[in-house]
Amino acid sequence: MSEFVQETTALTWRWIRRLSREPISLAFGLIQPMLFWLILFGNLFKGAAQIPGMQGPDYISFLTAGVIVMTVLNSGLAGGVDLLFDKENGFLERLMSAPISRNSLIVSRFIFVMGITSLQILIMLLVAFLLFGVHVASGFPGIVMTIIIGLLFGIGLIAISLALAFAVKSHGSFFSLLGFLSLPLIFLSSALVPRQVMPGWMSFLAELNPMTYAIDVVRSLILGGWNWGQVMQVTAVLLLFDVICFMIAGRAFRKNLG
Repeated sequence: MSEFVQETTALTWRWIRRLSREPISLAFGLIQPMLFWLILFGNLFKGAAQIPGMQGPDYISFLTAGVIVMTVLNSGLAGGVDLLFDKENGFLERLMSAPISRNSLIVSRFIFVMGITSLQILIMLLVAFLLFGVHVASGFPGIVMTIIIGLLFGIGLIAISLALAFAVKSHGSFFSLLGFLSLPLIFLSSALVPRQVMPGWMSFLAELNPMTYAIDVVRSLILGGWNWGQVMQVTAVLLLFDVICFMIAGRAFRKNLG
């Protein structure tokens, strides 16, 4: 166990050092959702606060939860990118042949991406507060719960992303699949508008989308306060989502780590 912890720690620091050499990747990961969704999209549709079912004093307050979960979505789905680049340049093969636990490679990647995701959520909440006055109605405990909900949603996405990194042959195919997965998940959720105003078929699909549950509970924590029944329900839904994702990714993990 001590060797596994040492190996996982060393690999996690490797991911951190790689990111420190490419800070622009982290910067764009934060700037893109803040600039395009929260600032530009939020101000463009600020009159949408009059739509029935819209929560919050203005559209940006309503949109904040959606942007936070969209950031988690993008971070989680991109979790396998560095692993894929290691695979393409041959470094992953050398890691696999080293006398270390192969599971430490996966665990370290989860720890790294979850840490970055937590940081992104905190920065998004800070920016929403400083620029737009969006207060978290549930206070500091609500901020902690927002991070927990984000991580519960992100864990399953990371598993799928890592499985894709093992399965696909090139980063071109990987990024094409990411685009194919992310946009439908965003638009078939309550990120941009309430489900009540969606066409019937879109509202039905949004209800099946785990992203919708994550957004709704985060929005409730930000705008309304605590609703323990909703928190427990969404936690159960996201845990089920994670189990399904690990079952789907399990074949790729067993094949490459067994």
